[in-house]
Amino acid sequence: MKVISSRITEQPKSLFDPMPQVWVTMENGQEEFLFDYYPDEIRFTPNEFVGLTIEECKHLKFLKDKKYLTS
Repeated sequence: MKVISSRITEQPKSLFDPMPQVWVTMENGQEEFLFDYYPDEIRFTPNEFVGLTIEECKHLKFLKDKKYLTS
């Protein structure tokens, strides 16, 4: 099953605000939480997730984390 849309919650404005979360809507209409992330390390746009599976979305986060940690 593939992602048909996604949304990213608000970016933190202060140190103790929650981290942004990625939520996706699947082909069956169900919305699922994927992950949260540190926006000072990696960035996402909602369109990056459209057409991917849940596993591919999580792998995208892994690749961005890896790139950040090895740079």
